[in-house]
Amino acid sequence: MGKRGVVTDYSGEELYRGDLVAYSARQGNRVRMADAIVDKVTTRLVGGRLRAMLRVKPTGVESGFTKRRSLRKEWIAAEHVRLVIPGVAVGDRN
Repeated sequence: MGKRGVVTDYSGEELYRGDLVAYSARQGNRVRMADAIVDKVTTRLVGGRLRAMLRVKPTGVESGFTKRRSLRKEWIAAEHVRLVIPGVAVGDRN
């Protein structure tokens, strides 16, 4: 039987809705570091393997010299995410 658990970042810190995380985002041919608030934590079956996925809302704080065009929510894999501050969005932590 499979073990049920929580979704974690690459260092083992648990991720929940409302946490502030840092992740790498592509812009054209470059990669930048971006901060975002976790909106939804789930898992998806990708290529026969269960992968942890996060829907995040970018905060607009990121590296790079050109501005992001939109702050729309996006889905990212949790394997390359790092928790910065837990529970930033008050009242969203479950």
